[in-house]
Amino acid sequence: MTETTGKKKLPAAVERFILHWGDMGDQWGVNRSVSQIHGLLYLAEAPMTAEDIADTLGMARSNVSNSLKELLAWNLIRRVPILGDRRDHYEAETDIWEVAARIAARRKERELDPAITALRACVTDAADDPTINPVASKRLKEMLAFTELADHWFMQMLKVPRPRVVALMRLGEKIANLLPLGKVK
Repeated sequence: MTETTGKKKLPAAVERFILHWGDMGDQWGVNRSVSQIHGLLYLAEAPMTAEDIADTLGMARSNVSNSLKELLAWNLIRRVPILGDRRDHYEAETDIWEVAARIAARRKERELDPAITALRACVTDAADDPTINPVASKRLKEMLAFTELADHWFMQMLKVPRPRVVALMRLGEKIANLLPLGKVK
């Protein structure tokens, strides 16, 4: 049993956000409890103990403990010492740009990097296999090129100062309209 019944009352907007954040995490392959705890800590005005989190969300303490370990691994929360209290307290990174960058970096590490490694091996294997269909070989190369381009773009975006990224995002389609039309060679 992962849920408990002694749940603290949260303001409606906070509860709605936590539930939605949990649903979004679940859709992205992250445990719902992990995402809900992150949402709670993100909105919390002060660091919270695991017991506070368990009581507030109505979760089992063991579930909270495991979820906190995962959030620490993602570097989305940190332990915060509180003078006179021996318990661990936790707070979330609240800079949303930093949160997005950390999530993207972790997803790149878990998904994109292994995909590139696998695709490179597939392209190499296909080049050495006379029985491989040329269409399959071409599509593997195209997928590898696309994935490497996405990886390169991600790494470039990490180096762009935040104000410039914000400006790029606000410009959106206007930038695309500045590019020359037709196929790039």
